[in-house]
Amino acid sequence: MSTLRLGDIAPDFQAETTQGPINFHEWLGDSWGVLFSHPADFTPVCTTELGTVANYVPEFVKRNTKVIALSVDGLASHLEWIKDINETQNTEVNFPIIADEDKKIANLYDMLHPNASDKFTVRSVFVIGADKKIKLTLTYPASTGRNFDELLRVIDSLQLTANYSVATPANWKDGEDVVISPAVPDSDIPAKFPKGHTPIKPYLRLTPQPNK
Repeated sequence: MSTLRLGDIAPDFQAETTQGPINFHEWLGDSWGVLFSHPADFTPVCTTELGTVANYVPEFVKRNTKVIALSVDGLASHLEWIKDINETQNTEVNFPIIADEDKKIANLYDMLHPNASDKFTVRSVFVIGADKKIKLTLTYPASTGRNFDELLRVIDSLQLTANYSVATPANWKDGEDVVISPAVPDSDIPAKFPKGHTPIKPYLRLTPQPNK
C-alpha cells in the first residue's frame, strides 16, 4: 500500500454511514471535503472533537466544504455514541460518521499505524478539493485532540491560493496581507494586484488579500 501524497486523487469508496450509504466522490459532488478518523467510539477526546465539528458545520458550509468522520466501530455503536456526543457537547451531530468495521477505508487511506496501535485508527485528516485531489494531510496521535480553528484557517488559505497567485505567511488569518508568488514579475503586479503591494525583499512582496 502506497502512502497518499498531496495532489493525489482521494481514493473513492462506498460506505455505510450514520446518514445512510454513500459513494464518496458522488457524496462530495462539487464541494471540498474533510475526511477525519477517530480511534474508537465512546472515547473522551473523540467525543469532544465530533461535538466541536458539529458546532462548526456552519463555518464549513460557508467554505463549500463537507465534513465526514470515520471510526472502525459499527453503525449501531455510532448511533448510540451520537446520543452521548449531543448530550455532553450541547450539540446535534449533523454530518455522517462512516462505519468501517472491516478497516477497508482505514487501510485505503493509511489510517492504521501499527507502531502506534494495530487496532485503532490514528487521528488522520484529509482536506480534499472540489477536483477530488488531496490538498492537505495531518496526522495526530490518539492522545491529542485536533484544532479545528486551524483546519478552517488552512481551508481559507487553500481556497485563496488556488484562485490567486499568492501564498499565505506564517500565522496568517483570513483578511490579513498575503505574499505575492515569486513567479509573478514586478511588472505584472499592478494589473494582478490593484490594491497595491509592499516590497520587503525582491522575493518577499506583500499585498492585501485579493478576495476581500
